[in-house]
Amino acid sequence: MTNITTQDDSLAGKVAVITGSARGIGLAIATKYAALGATVVISDLDADSSAAAAGQLSGASSFACDVRSEDSVAALIDHAVSMHGKVDIVVANAGIATLAPVTEMPLGQWRNLMSINLDGAFLTVKHGARAMSAAGTKGSIITIGSITATAGTPLLAHYSASKAAVVNLTKTAAIELRPKGIRVNSILPGFAETVLVTANRQQFVDMLGVDFDEVMAMRQGGYLNIDDLAEVAAFLAGDRSAFCTGSEYVVDGGLTASLM
Repeated sequence: MTNITTQDDSLAGKVAVITGSARGIGLAIATKYAALGATVVISDLDADSSAAAAGQLSGASSFACDVRSEDSVAALIDHAVSMHGKVDIVVANAGIATLAPVTEMPLGQWRNLMSINLDGAFLTVKHGARAMSAAGTKGSIITIGSITATAGTPLLAHYSASKAAVVNLTKTAAIELRPKGIRVNSILPGFAETVLVTANRQQFVDMLGVDFDEVMAMRQGGYLNIDDLAEVAAFLAGDRSAFCTGSEYVVDGGLTASLM
């Protein structure tokens, strides 16, 4: 008879770095990790917001980081190593969203979003993986994609393209890093009622003439609870997902499963 061993959800002894974690999805993940025993590094563009969020979590530290800058991302990872001794978990979460039709989108708007959503994810994966590799850590890297990566999404050409690229980056990094025991996976959330959505909701309604809340109720069963997403992030960070790498995990209430 095969012996079946169980693994708990504990992240005790692990150090996690999460970009864009002063609020929203990033903070929900950080809060979950801390509850499971991880030492968390809160990172966001604003130093005060980062420090305030870290103050909510036992043992957490904060570090302001502009993910568009390689020096800034490298300094974030260096902070985690110098402050806490290592890095076991890295979550590339920082991102923005704006709305514009393809024919009216300025190149500057396209490039600014790409610099945060895609360049930022690349730099976070790169320097997180380098720190893990240098220490021989068999760590977990998680990128935050979006269900918009899976299909065309009106008014979000730049956002959707950036998230599709993040998914491919994740797969490529997973294959390259597998020999070192570093896992790389992506979470594709549906629409949550975070600042990214609420700040753009009325513009979406005005441009497309549909009630966004009604669309979410019909297609997704309501807005995503970000605590549910944090549960997936906890699974991917821990030992129970030891054989999971190069995959994307959709958390969208069935939105992408249905044509209607």
